Amino acid sequence: MKYTKLGETDLTVSRICMGCMGFGDAGQGQHSWTLDEEHSREIIRHGLEMGVTFYDTAIAYQSGTSEKYVGRALRNFAKRDEVVVATKFLPRTQEEIENGITGQMHIERMINKSQQNLGMDYVDLYIYHMWDWQTPLEDILDGLNRAVRAGKTRYIGISNCYAWQLAKANALAEREGWAKVVSVQGHYNLIFREEEREMVPYCQEEGIALTPYSALAAGRLSRKPGETTERLAKDAYAKFKYDATAQQDRIIIDRVAELADNRSVTMTEISLAWLLTKTASPVVGATKLHHVDGAAKAADLTLTEDEIAYLEAPYVPHPLAGVMAQNKRTNAKDKHVWSTGNQRF
Repeated sequence: MKYTKLGETDLTVSRICMGCMGFGDAGQGQHSWTLDEEHSREIIRHGLEMGVTFYDTAIAYQSGTSEKYVGRALRNFAKRDEVVVATKFLPRTQEEIENGITGQMHIERMINKSQQNLGMDYVDLYIYHMWDWQTPLEDILDGLNRAVRAGKTRYIGISNCYAWQLAKANALAEREGWAKVVSVQGHYNLIFREEEREMVPYCQEEGIALTPYSALAAGRLSRKPGETTERLAKDAYAKFKYDATAQQDRIIIDRVAELADNRSVTMTEISLAWLLTKTASPVVGATKLHHVDGAAKAADLTLTEDEIAYLEAPYVPHPLAGVMAQNKRTNAKDKHVWSTGNQRF
């Protein structure tokens, strides 16, 4: 495993971040394919053995049970100062808005609950999961700054936003003397490269770390077309994001498979080695031990300039899908993809 600084912070992270959305009680959330605690612990322990020190979860993942599984495993298998833990908070619910719960109060509630779930006194990175159009940005940033000053989180990050939103947030934070966003977790992989239009160059200019999710496109970049898994079959959200462009994406996936055969490595290694040339630490989900192995090996694989160009050449623009497609002013009662109405925290 290789390591890097997270942007311009003093956090040292593994080049692979373990995404923990696949951990949690399958009966308590958006996904039906998640791992129970016993198997989640096996994956996390193996990740630590392979040198993974960066773990990403969220209060939204299976109604907080992902946080609970991750927290217990890391307390059992690692020293707190040897791992970097990131978690995320959701927008205010309509009920909170109607009851006068401010953005500051909401963030305090959320981080307190996440710390309780994790069993940790602080998190290293607290991430604004998706843009909340119903809450003033000043309230969000003030609340996050209070969490930093209280020692509940060391740094703050953001996910599922546009470059202009990140620029606006950090300009406001700088003006007010508040903690600034140090990392961005966006949707970015070989078959979805819309982040390269503005977000990637902006972050490179500003020293903000890129820690993209869906690094393997929910498994599509790790398996040859026709091969399937339980997640590929059951994950309706991933189907929603990728099935509409499957035909044009197939060309790139075929090239990943071709290079993997030529280099005698896995498709996972090729796909992640490409993404590692662009980002600090991609978030990679794992539900089997060999998933961890492939991700870890990718950190040591170097692609040639010709191989990178070969992988990139067939890409065509993609429409936004999922959370980013909903990042716009809408009716106040419209729900996000990550609906908060059914969450039981």
